[in-house]
Amino acid sequence: MAKQNNRYQLLIEKIFLDKFKSVSDEIFFEREDLEHAAKAMQIKLPKNLGDVIYAIRYRTAMPDSVLVTQPEGKEWIIEGVGRAKYVIKLVKINRILPNPELITIKIPDATPEIVSEYSLSDEQALLAKVRYNRLIDIFLGLTTYSLQNHLRTTVKGVGQIEIDEIYVGVNQGGCHFVIPVQAKGGNDQLSVVQTKQDIQCCSEKYPNLITRAISTQFMENDLIALFELAVQDDQVKLVQERHYRLVPGHEISAKDLNSYKSLSSRSI
Repeated sequence: MAKQNNRYQLLIEKIFLDKFKSVSDEIFFEREDLEHAAKAMQIKLPKNLGDVIYAIRYRTAMPDSVLVTQPEGKEWIIEGVGRAKYVIKLVKINRILPNPELITIKIPDATPEIVSEYSLSDEQALLAKVRYNRLIDIFLGLTTYSLQNHLRTTVKGVGQIEIDEIYVGVNQGGCHFVIPVQAKGGNDQLSVVQTKQDIQCCSEKYPNLITRAISTQFMENDLIALFELAVQDDQVKLVQERHYRLVPGHEISAKDLNSYKSLSSRSI
C-alpha cells in the first residue's frame, strides 16, 4: 500500500507543480492529466484511475511539496467539478473527528451472530451494524429504511459520486426524509468533500424530501460514532453527535438507564 500511495502521490504532485501559481487557490485538471503525468514520469498507471483521487482524498496525505504551499489554517483538497474533471482547491481546514469527551450510550446489540463472526472492521461491517441495530432511527428519531448501498450516480457540476448507503424515512408528522450515510472504518478519515457531494446529490435527486446527512465511524470494534452534518457558508458543520456501544442486553444496568433519562430530557 505504501508503494501504491507513493505512486499516487507522485502523480498528483506532478499535476500540482506543473499547474501551481502562488496567487492561485484552485488548480483544475482532468483524468487524462493523470495519464500524461504517468507517461512523463514513466510510472505505471493503475487500472482504476479513480482510485488515485480516492486515495488522496481519504487514505493518504497530499505530497509534502504540496503541503508546504498551504497557508496557516488552510489545506488543499480535491473536489469533482464535472465528469472526469477535478479541482485541487485551497479551503479552510475542516475536520470531523469524534469528541472523546462525549458520553457513551449502550445499545442492545441486535447484529446477527453470524454477521458479527465474519465481519471486519471496515465500512461494510460498520454499515451492517448501523443497519441491524437501527442506529439511524435511534439517532435521528425517525423511522427509516435502507434504500440502496453504494449508490453510484452523477451530480451536476460535480461528476460521478458514490454514496455509501442511502436511507429514506418518515417522521410522526408525515414528512419524508432522504438520509445519505458516509461510513469510514479502519484509518480512513471522514470526508467533508464527500458530505457536501452527498447533500448536493440528494437535494438534486430528491427535491421534495428533507436531506439529513449522516457520517459514521468506528472508534473501537463495537463503539460507533454518529454525526449529523449540514453545510453552512460552504462549510460542513456539526449538527449533533452521539456515541453508541453495542453490548449484550444484560450489560445495560439500571444505573445506565437512569443516566439516559437525564440525557433524554435535555434533548427533548
